[in-house]
Amino acid sequence: MSKSVAVLGMGQFGRYITEELCESGAEVVIADNNEEIINQYADMVSIAIVAELSDPDAISNIGLSNMDVVVVSMGDNLESSIMCVMVAKEEGVKRVLAKASSERMANILKKVGADEIIFAEKESAKSNARKIMSSNFLEFFEISKNVCVVSLRPKKEWIGKSLKELRLREKHKINVITMKKNNRIMSYLSPEEIIYEDTELYILADVNRLKKLK
Repeated sequence: MSKSVAVLGMGQFGRYITEELCESGAEVVIADNNEEIINQYADMVSIAIVAELSDPDAISNIGLSNMDVVVVSMGDNLESSIMCVMVAKEEGVKRVLAKASSERMANILKKVGADEIIFAEKESAKSNARKIMSSNFLEFFEISKNVCVVSLRPKKEWIGKSLKELRLREKHKINVITMKKNNRIMSYLSPEEIIYEDTELYILADVNRLKKLK
């Protein structure tokens, strides 16, 4: 019986993987927000879906629970990669492979559930890790020279308020990509989600913006 594989993200790497899988006889489902690319591969694969892969509802509608393997191939899009990995694991997919563009990104994807990490190309040299000294930051992951992800406890003035009330993106130019509550990482964040003292927030932002949160 052939394996069923979903490829989420049809960039250059995703297209290459799709072609190889189809040649090997796998039943392949592809998804991407680029309708033109999806149409190009529609006749090659079992199912081709145009979907916004940063939207957990759209990811759920792909039907990942029926897949033997899910390949998350958006190495340059951290937020979408995180969402795809998390939803795939919540749907019960036993093997989730995720493409990472750096060791830091790989660590994040592993933390949210990726079983295996794919490096399409290795960095030519190790980047110098930026150090941000703050008691608020629990973990720090460098994604690129200027962009990073941190996990942190909320500032006192954030406690008891919703994401909608705080307007962090508008006020501080930072993006809350997920939260951890009761040791559970959330795959979907409602604007009405309340932040508590023990909530752990995962924030994607420019390094200079994060320094202002000290």
